[in-house]
Amino acid sequence: MKTVVITGASTGIGRTAAEHLAAQGWKVFAGVRKQEDADALTRANPAIEPLMLDVTKPEDVEKAVAKVAESLGGAKLAGLVNNAGIANMGPLALQPADEFKAHFEVNVFGTLNATQGFLPLLGMDRNRTGEPGRIVNITSLGGRIAAPFLGAYTATKHAVESMTDSFRRELIIYGIDAIAIGPGSVKTPIWDKAEDKNENQPYANSAWAEPISKFSDTMLKGGREGLPPERIAEVIETALTDSSPKARYAPVPNKFTNWTIPTHIPKRWLDSIFANRFGMKKPD
Repeated sequence: MKTVVITGASTGIGRTAAEHLAAQGWKVFAGVRKQEDADALTRANPAIEPLMLDVTKPEDVEKAVAKVAESLGGAKLAGLVNNAGIANMGPLALQPADEFKAHFEVNVFGTLNATQGFLPLLGMDRNRTGEPGRIVNITSLGGRIAAPFLGAYTATKHAVESMTDSFRRELIIYGIDAIAIGPGSVKTPIWDKAEDKNENQPYANSAWAEPISKFSDTMLKGGREGLPPERIAEVIETALTDSSPKARYAPVPNKFTNWTIPTHIPKRWLDSIFANRFGMKKPD
């Protein structure tokens, strides 16, 4: 039985990936921060073993690594899926620095903490038996395309894209692979939370109030019409098991419009598209 660790597994992509891989016969360690989420995962499938894991806390990571190591005996860990992350909208000109930093604490340093912690189990400890494991980092469409009003989030996802490439190029000496998955809109509970936040919009008195409202409505609509999380779970399984995996997967709905065109046109053209779509223009 192959073993995988998934961070941020209480809801959405992480939870669905945990249930999907467990159904395929994997031993799944699922990182959560609340006991109620741990209990829900255990009820969903006894093959899922919850880990109380806040990736921003080194002591949590250390305890999680020890628990997984005990389960593995002397074998290698087959996979680490870094999924834990946060996202809050706001114009970078006004977004509080502490809120900006919080994105990096979870999305970037949390990913680094978990990866460094589990690397010995993935294969840096050469005394372990079996094939080296793989790191799968869940980034985002925003890891390549920086939308307005998600600057803090997309900055972290750009960073994780870069970290993934660096890890892959460095860890080749251990046979450990590192793969990025950058989904577009996905149907998850995050959209309900986003709607609640939008109703109490903290930038309602700023020059960006109307554009942010339009952007939020677009994100909500896109999320509710996005890919099912089961589709992302399948891509995660492919990244973990394919004999020749891609370095990056881009499961994006309406891919030609939302991925191919934006990544191939000049950035100034994309600037104009964003500006027109969300009602922003240069002053006269």
